[in-house]
Amino acid sequence: MSFETLGLSVELLRAIGEQGYNQPTPIQHKVIPIILEGKDVMGGAQTGTGKTAGFTLPLLQRLFVTPIKNSRRPIRALILTPTRELAAQVADSVKTYGRHLPLQSTVIFGGVKINPQIEKLRRGVDILVATPGRLLDHANQKTVDLSKIEILVLDEADRMLDMGFIHDIRKVLALLPKNNTRQNLLFSATFSNEIKQLADRLLNHPELIEVERCKTTAEQIEQVVHPVDKRRKRELLSHMIGSLNWRQVLVFTRTKHGANRLAQQLQKDGLSATAIHGNKSQGARTRALSEFKSGKVRVLVATDIAARGLDIDQLPHVVNYELPNVPEDYVHRIGRTGRAGNEGEAVSLVCVDEHKLLRDIEQLLKQKIPNVIIEGYEPDPSIQPEPIKQWRNGKDHAQRRKHTESRSRNRSSTNRPSGTRQTSKSDQTESPKPVHKHVRRKPSNTQTKSQRQHRRSNRVQEQAALFKGGSQDK
Repeated sequence: MSFETLGLSVELLRAIGEQGYNQPTPIQHKVIPIILEGKDVMGGAQTGTGKTAGFTLPLLQRLFVTPIKNSRRPIRALILTPTRELAAQVADSVKTYGRHLPLQSTVIFGGVKINPQIEKLRRGVDILVATPGRLLDHANQKTVDLSKIEILVLDEADRMLDMGFIHDIRKVLALLPKNNTRQNLLFSATFSNEIKQLADRLLNHPELIEVERCKTTAEQIEQVVHPVDKRRKRELLSHMIGSLNWRQVLVFTRTKHGANRLAQQLQKDGLSATAIHGNKSQGARTRALSEFKSGKVRVLVATDIAARGLDIDQLPHVVNYELPNVPEDYVHRIGRTGRAGNEGEAVSLVCVDEHKLLRDIEQLLKQKIPNVIIEGYEPDPSIQPEPIKQWRNGKDHAQRRKHTESRSRNRSSTNRPSGTRQTSKSDQTESPKPVHKHVRRKPSNTQTKSQRQHRRSNRVQEQAALFKGGSQDK
């Protein structure tokens, strides 16, 4: 099976050939013809299976074969993603595959200045890739018009719900044409009840496509667990990177503080390392990722914000320095390697505190991960397990979702919806203030008692002084 048999245009086939791709992946083979027919799709595919090209290629072709003759380009396709990194990745794919087509695209996300994004939107774009929060910022400022959307894509829908974006998604849907007048594509690694409810509201008689569900991992990924004491994890990690001459390693931690601390410790060990997480500015995150891809930085330490947002060609090694609290996140982490048919290695450094997390992961995968003890780093059997802090190191799945949803609602409530009348200064001056008559307030009982006690004390002192003075006169 080749791309020529899928019904793609010559321009798209040329762009695919320039990328060195010859055969479509299973998800691309199944989903591209259905999208070209204009049907709604509910797709389930593990990360790293070519899903992005699976919806990008037919999306480009559908817009290309039905051009709009208008001096001002309306936004015809909207692709929503949960993270900035994933948005940038999808936008790159749109530009790469659409380089020979007369279509314009741009990406908008938070963490950067909004004015350059406004300028690009004013010039007109056909395809917009966005994160929900920044898209609503533009909608509130009326710098984006979504009334002409023909194709809507929700990428990594399960991740968006986990991050508390369900309220933002509903607000975005309210700005779009009716769902029966557009094509809707929803892609998710898992199909939870929340995802099914969203699909019922969004999709019209969708085609269900499932390839390599989240409960499986890529066959090209070699997984191994190295038991080690918690205090010796960093030492073992540095030893493995140096002795095995790993040149490009993506390391995952649970917390932002832990990522910063580990990157600094690795630098002291003589390894070029940097951290990437949500507290970093977008410029710092982009710079760190660029240096890692170019080989300038040997080790990239990341939190789970990068688990679905990084697309690195032929990344050989992924290390779970700390196991995730949510088993599904393990799959997304190691999915950064073994992409596009390449081989990869996923190493997990597991201390006694994480044995339960490891069992949950193996139960999800329905397989036992090989356990190999590194000589010289044997765990101390006398160490007793300690509970992993849930709030600081990431809550359990339900608590984390509830927290992020609450934070999202609080953030959105500060942005007054368009059409809501705000009280201006002139409004305040036009309204006459109520006239209050001056009424002398009667002292309270407490105040009267206090004053009475004070007067009594003064009389006692005066009488004592007079008595003293009278005695002296005598």
